[in-house]
Amino acid sequence: MADFHTYLVSGLGNPGGKYAQTRHNIGFMVVDELSRRFSISLSKKRFNAEFGKTRISGESLVLAKPQSFMNLSGPPLQQLSAYFKVKSQDIIVIHDDLDLPFGRIRIVKGRGHGGHNGIRSITQALGTRDYIRVRAGVGRPRGEKDVTSHVLGRFSPSEESLLNELIEAGADACMAILKKGVPSAMNSFNTRKK
Repeated sequence: MADFHTYLVSGLGNPGGKYAQTRHNIGFMVVDELSRRFSISLSKKRFNAEFGKTRISGESLVLAKPQSFMNLSGPPLQQLSAYFKVKSQDIIVIHDDLDLPFGRIRIVKGRGHGGHNGIRSITQALGTRDYIRVRAGVGRPRGEKDVTSHVLGRFSPSEESLLNELIEAGADACMAILKKGVPSAMNSFNTRKK
């Protein structure tokens, strides 16, 4: 019998209109793009998350947006993964990353949280780092030590012009992972300049 997978793809962000168009919510934007591509409605609400489910190429796919705040992203993801019986290595998390220039995408697995509170919460809740991350670069502010206002801030005009490209690249990275596997997706995306 073929090895059947359920994949859980979750974007990270903060709930509510106040945060909708901020750098910290790039993960939500990528999941919204995936929901459009797969025609999945994220209308189900459970475990403090909005989610939807579909099948692609014989596999199950759950798309989710935790509705806890960013630093509490772990419990909703842990509960969803337990409910749908998703193995940690079949979880993909999309999040903003200060250490990558704006527009850059990197795929990593099994890495530390790098100071990202949402990733820290997920690793604690799952009890493992053995999940896949799609890091979406939002750049680090110049000369500012406090990064909170940067990640919770809105996009600059120059970033706004590149935002759709970043969202589409994040969605493309997730689709590459689902269709071709992590090593192939890493080869495609981690070597790109942008």
